[in-house]
Amino acid sequence: MAATTPLTPTTGNIPTTCPTDAAGSVSSVSSASQAVPKTRVVAVVGIIAVVLIGLNLRAGITSAAALFHDLQQVLGYGALVASILPSIPLLCFAVAGMGTSWLTRRVGVEKAIAIALALLAAGLLVRGIPATGALLGGTVLAMSGLAVCNVAMPSFIREHYSERTSMMTGLYTFTMSGGATFAAAVSVPLSQQLGSPSMGLAAWGLLGVAALLGFLPMVLHTHRNSTRTERARVSMWPLLRTRLGILITAIFTFQAFLAYAVMSWFAYILTSQGLSASESGLQFGVMQLVSVAAGMILLAFGSRPGMLRPALYLASSSTLLAIAAMIWLPTSLAVVPAVLFGFGLGIFPLVLVIISRSGRSTAETTALSTIAQSLGYLIAAVGPFGMGLLHSATGGWVLPLSLLSIVAVALMVTCHMLTSKRTATKTGPRTA
Repeated sequence: MAATTPLTPTTGNIPTTCPTDAAGSVSSVSSASQAVPKTRVVAVVGIIAVVLIGLNLRAGITSAAALFHDLQQVLGYGALVASILPSIPLLCFAVAGMGTSWLTRRVGVEKAIAIALALLAAGLLVRGIPATGALLGGTVLAMSGLAVCNVAMPSFIREHYSERTSMMTGLYTFTMSGGATFAAAVSVPLSQQLGSPSMGLAAWGLLGVAALLGFLPMVLHTHRNSTRTERARVSMWPLLRTRLGILITAIFTFQAFLAYAVMSWFAYILTSQGLSASESGLQFGVMQLVSVAAGMILLAFGSRPGMLRPALYLASSSTLLAIAAMIWLPTSLAVVPAVLFGFGLGIFPLVLVIISRSGRSTAETTALSTIAQSLGYLIAAVGPFGMGLLHSATGGWVLPLSLLSIVAVALMVTCHMLTSKRTATKTGPRTA
């Protein structure tokens, strides 16, 4: 049984587990971080790689979200494709992410991330072809690469920076939000400069190529210096028989549902309510910019003793207030829901740290990350798709946003349960 660090309102700690065998003693599971010699150069290269990867992991999504209205006008696709497009990232995160444990076990975490970055860059470049099929196909390819990165990065951070998990997760999510913010803000003017929204999307493929090139030294160093050991196989499904596994999957699901529903439709809603595409993109950028600061603030705040539960409450309640503001406030005050939504998006790094510190080995962390993200994104895909269909059916946004508020309440309840003393008494994920 694994020893679990308490996760309670009085300690505010994020759950961590240490390796134990069936008899309850600490096991000797080797990892890449133990096998690969650590030097200052390797550490710096790894940090640069984390920054480059983080910049990519949302830019491909937010750049498209800001251009959905223009893409539909230029390519001429209908309401069904318009509803499917925002859901593709989540479906890919669910399906492709499910195979990440297998891939990392076969080739290692570093090579799996390199393969994922190659897929990402290729998919983003394909989206430059001005055709609906290329837009859909390129999005699937790119988002499949993102899916592997999403699942593998917590394990990469655990392997190479186990003593600085919070710091590296903060850096990772900071650059992720920064890339998303930059992409949202410049996507529309960039596409105007390049002459088409399709070319505006393809330009972000160059950022993917840069991330791949920046990560290759880490792959080569790990390949040359690691000792060849048999990687442990950990089944994902037993994790869902633990209270901690269920709650981590639930909190990831609800925050992803809300985040992608908002990121997919926020700019579109504002445009449909009378703002220009540039103004809507600017407010979308404000939301992403606030999420950068919010993520860092909530991560620092939630890491203090007794502060994890309040941090989770602040983020989830901010999202609920943002939904109410979208319904009741006029479009001229769009900055209010933009700021509130941005603060709510700051819950993501807290969830990533919880995942990174859970599990008794890197293999278990990868399995927990896989099950939480794959199931979470699969269910969350209903959010963008459902909002699009409800808008088409009702001609407005009140009903879609009202239903979204129910998910925000469910997130608050899950945050409460995850930080309860009952959850803290449970052990970490179990191997198959």
